[in-house]
Parts: sequence; structure tokens; C-alpha cells
Amino acid sequence: MNWNAIWNDIVTFFKTNAWNIVIFFAVLIIGIIVVKLLMNITRRLLNKTRMEKITIGFICTLLKICLYLVLVLILLSIIGIDITGLLTALSALVLAIGMALENIIANAANGIVIVSNKMFKKGDYIEVDGKEGNVVQINFLFTTIMTSDNKRITIPNSTIVNSPVVDYDTSKTRRVDIKFNVAYESDVEVVKKLIIDCMKSNGKVLLDPEPFCRLNALNSSSIEFVSRCWCDEEDYWDVYHDVLELVYNELKRNNISIPYEQIEIRERKDVVKMPVDYKGIPKRVEKVRKQTNSIDLENADFTEIFRRQSNKRKSKKLKLQALEKTFNDKINLAFDNQLLIAKSQENLNRKSKPKNLKKFNKIKI
Repeated sequence: MNWNAIWNDIVTFFKTNAWNIVIFFAVLIIGIIVVKLLMNITRRLLNKTRMEKITIGFICTLLKICLYLVLVLILLSIIGIDITGLLTALSALVLAIGMALENIIANAANGIVIVSNKMFKKGDYIEVDGKEGNVVQINFLFTTIMTSDNKRITIPNSTIVNSPVVDYDTSKTRRVDIKFNVAYESDVEVVKKLIIDCMKSNGKVLLDPEPFCRLNALNSSSIEFVSRCWCDEEDYWDVYHDVLELVYNELKRNNISIPYEQIEIRERKDVVKMPVDYKGIPKRVEKVRKQTNSIDLENADFTEIFRRQSNKRKSKKLKLQALEKTFNDKINLAFDNQLLIAKSQENLNRKSKPKNLKKFNKIKI
């Protein structure tokens, strides 16, 4: 292998294409900035419309892909690659990938169906395929929900389209269903009145339609009552827990027993020794989190960008002023020290000099 010939070819390439290389990197940097600014402006314009946020995110993703594809084609044309042949090859590649990734394409098509039909919107609490939570994102392939215990679940769009979807936030009100079990010797009418009064006492419970309570089942060791009341959608869990606690306390206050299941209990005679760690709870050590000062041109507000730049300039100016003040203080201190040394030397010379200079000179001679 002739390394000298290879090196000469490389040098010749850079000499003949130096201007094209400079243009390539300039277009690359400017193109990325322009794409981010266009995405920022587009997202702000779409947010002013009545379009759903999920649809806006979907459109912005498509637009971003198209803009970056155009940028790549421009860069390839700058370095001398024939775009026509590239587009033909790209079309064949897309066809082959489409046949291989049939399920992924189906998910993307189903994502378009979900957005266009408005099956649910961002923030809705849904249940699908045995999983439930608030919708946080819909993209090309997946829908992401966040459960009540902060678990992030990603569901393929094809699963959502092909499965029953329960949307709990489609209307402004929800029905709260609670079941209570009491002993067989309890008075049915008294229990019904007590539960209904508890539901009506809660100000978040709607009185139209009226709260409902009836005997629902005869169990092996208890009788079961079912109660229903309506409330605003955002008050569902508050009403559920408040009514449950209030009914439980009222049942105890009115001497209405809640029976237990029959179980067999045996007393254990041996002594159980458990290992104990006597160190106790460790002291909290706060995690050090990195703070980034980078600016996201695509999502940042223009006023925020200018404000941060202004704050940076002010901070630099204050630092320079502090350094200048420190430098001046050091110079003044050094100058004062020199004056003090000079005066001390002058006073020392004046004290050491004889008073009768003539007599001193004669004696010296």
C-alpha cells in the first residue's frame, strides 16, 4: 500500500474542496439553529389555536423530521453527492424497511387515528389493557401514561386502537360507588339512612342526582350495602375517602358492628428472636444535582433568552468591577506602605545626623 499516494490524495482533496468544506460546516451550524428557531415559532403559533396539545406535538414532530431531512439533502449536495440517485435509493430503502417493520408502521398509523379521532386528550385518566393512568404523551409509535404511583407505562398505539379504552375524564362529573358490609342483626333502614346522610353531609357531593343506597348482597357472614353518589370529576378521590371514613365512624358510633371473617388462631409458645440493627435512621445526605445553564432554542422563550444573556453581562460586569476594586486597593496599600517606609527612613536619617555638623566634620578630619 502506497501511503504517500494516499496522503497526497487527501491533501489534494482538501486543497481543491477547502471552500466547500467551510460552506458545509457553516450551513450545518446555521441550519441547526434555523430549524430550532422555526420549531419554536411554529409551536408558539399552534399553541394560540384551539388545537389539542397532543395534535400540536404530533405535527411538530413531523415538521422537525422533514426540516432535518431537507438540511441533510442540502449538505449532501454541497459536498457533491448526486441527490437524484440518493432519493431513488432512499425510496427503495424505505420500501424495504416498511415491509420489515410492519408492526411499527401500524403503530404509527394508529397514532394518527388516535389523534385525528380525539379518543382522549393529554391529562385524561384512562384505562386500557388492564393499565390505567394519566395520558402524558402520544407520539408516532406509543402512548405514554403515568400511574397514580408515578410509574411511567408505554403502550403501543395498535394496542390502544384494538382494545377497549375507558376514559374517566370525558364528562365533568363522576359517580362514586362504595360498598359496606354490616352484621346480619343490623336494621336495614337505619343503615341506609345513615349512609345517605353521610353522603349528603359532604359539600362536594351533588344532590342532583340524589345519593343512593340499597341492600346489595347477602354474604356468608355479613349483609352488603351498595351506595352511589355523584361529584365533580376532580373531587372523585376526595369524596370517596371522606365518605368511607365518615360512614365507618358513624357505624361505630351507632353500635352497628362490622363482622370479621371466621379464622382459626393458635398461640405460639416459642420465643422468636429477631436480629435488630441499633444504628437507627441514618442522617440525610442531600444529593448534589448538576445545574445546566444551556438554552434550548427550540422550546425556550425569546424574552427568557435575552434576559439570561443580560444577566450574564451584568454578572461579568460586577465581577470585573470587583476585581478592579481589589486591584486598586492593593495598589493603594502598596503606595501607602512605600510612603510609610520613606518617611520612616527620613526620620531615621534625621535622628542619626549630628546636631553640630561642623564640629563633627573637624573631628572626623
